[in-house]
Amino acid sequence: MSPHRRSLRLWPGALMAALALTVTTVGQASAADVNNARNAGFESGLSDWTCSAGSGTAVSSPVHTGTAALKATPAGQDNARCGQTVKVRPDSTYTLGAWVRGGYAYLGVTGTGTTDVSTWTPDSSSWKQLSTTFRTGPSTTSVTVYTHGWYGQAAFYADDVSVYGPDGGGGTDPGPTVPAAPSGLTVSGTTSSSVSLAWNTVSGATGYNVYRDGTKVTAVTGTSATVTGLAASTAYSFRVTAVNAAGESPKSAAVTGTTNTPSGPGPALPKHAVTGYWQNFDNGATVQKLADVQSPYDIIAVAFADATPTPGAVTFALDSAGLGGYTVDQFKADIRAKQAAGKKVVVSVGGERGAVTVNDAASATNFANSVYSLMQTYGFDGVDIDLENGLNATYMTQALRSLSSKAGSSLVITMAPQTIDMQSTSNAYFQTALNIKDILTVVNMQYYNSGSMLGCDGKVYSQGSVDFLTALACIQLEGGLAPSQVGLGLPASTRGAGSGYVAPSVVNNALDCLAKGTNCGSFKPPRTYPGLRGAMTWSTNWDATAGNAWSAAVGPHVHALP
Repeated sequence: MSPHRRSLRLWPGALMAALALTVTTVGQASAADVNNARNAGFESGLSDWTCSAGSGTAVSSPVHTGTAALKATPAGQDNARCGQTVKVRPDSTYTLGAWVRGGYAYLGVTGTGTTDVSTWTPDSSSWKQLSTTFRTGPSTTSVTVYTHGWYGQAAFYADDVSVYGPDGGGGTDPGPTVPAAPSGLTVSGTTSSSVSLAWNTVSGATGYNVYRDGTKVTAVTGTSATVTGLAASTAYSFRVTAVNAAGESPKSAAVTGTTNTPSGPGPALPKHAVTGYWQNFDNGATVQKLADVQSPYDIIAVAFADATPTPGAVTFALDSAGLGGYTVDQFKADIRAKQAAGKKVVVSVGGERGAVTVNDAASATNFANSVYSLMQTYGFDGVDIDLENGLNATYMTQALRSLSSKAGSSLVITMAPQTIDMQSTSNAYFQTALNIKDILTVVNMQYYNSGSMLGCDGKVYSQGSVDFLTALACIQLEGGLAPSQVGLGLPASTRGAGSGYVAPSVVNNALDCLAKGTNCGSFKPPRTYPGLRGAMTWSTNWDATAGNAWSAAVGPHVHALP
């Protein structure tokens, strides 16, 4: 290490103090001041700039404003110094500034004829402004402004360099012109209460305004936006403009976005519906793309969303590798195709190994916000609650009501409790279902992997029979849930669960017993429930492995119920 470099490494502490003093003395530019730097935003590449050892280049991202910024990378004995000569007036005060990010970044000026100044900042992951002032000497007509990084540190970025003060006569950057109207405006997604839009980048734009039916509704810096708070089943006209300091462009060509039809427990779902879980992983069952899910399934539950380090929050990651290279874009397109065919696709939270905990107001808010974000990102119609390790009725109710307020009447909420969770209305799962009865779609209790349980007649029933299905379903039907909110959940094959598999004919007999009073076992329900929603299975993949025997038999039977 050279003595010069060793002494420079002692600067940071002293420079911090100096920087604090320097920044506080920076004044506002006067009305007559101009920016004497040229190509200040690197929109013309490195024109007017010289960088040491080829260390600098103009990049399109990240940028502070405009479409370009400087990226300079220190290497070896080079600190990636980039500078330009700027014309100035003698005996004048100038304000030097720049926006920087990335590795250590320095900004300074030499040749002032008085005191040369500089300032710096340590590495930063976001844009940070550097600023200082200098005064020119009595015979100074030009100075050199520069920025550089530091030896052995990461690349830094710089943008919007400015040398504000009296016009030195060297020319300035031309002011911005009004950008052109955006092109390529398309509708990229819809829910019952929102429309997502995307468009092409406009050169020179610093932001975009989005108009709905002629009224500005939002402003964004990127080339996409989601307009929320819309009415279901309604067509809206959208246009977009580009903006910068010079003004606003003409409006783009209009596109029409139509919000989805409401679903939830309403008429968009068939009166009798079949739910199937789709596996976002390979566990030996047939690997499917969502497009491969068998047509009898009306509600497809994507298994599973995962917990995050933030309490209550969930995320979803498509297992592209495990699903044979299935891409996110294909997945989203398949969701839209299923919805176009009248199906509902929900994201399931939990599962046997799920560890999502919603046990206070903050985690309830996090749950609602994160699920709604997934709905916006992927186009899910709602959420399935499959928390097999317990839940808090108070805060899960709060979370689901918050989600409903965001998503609107189209929200689909399904639940898949274990048999023990629905033995009594005092159980947390049952309480939650009753608490949200007005927005609940269906409870598909898992009639498998269970021990013997009580039926609504107080008798004990063992899994694997018509009586087990009907006597336990009776508890929900007589305990406050509407028949349309009750479904029978069974494995699609013997490999789909550890125990509890029954032949599709047994499922159909149980459905007949509850809906029509026929094909019952020894247990006879106190009344019939012709509005019974239907049946559920784990999973569409295991169903495919078994030759689609479950959906081929149970699907048509459910749809033919009275």
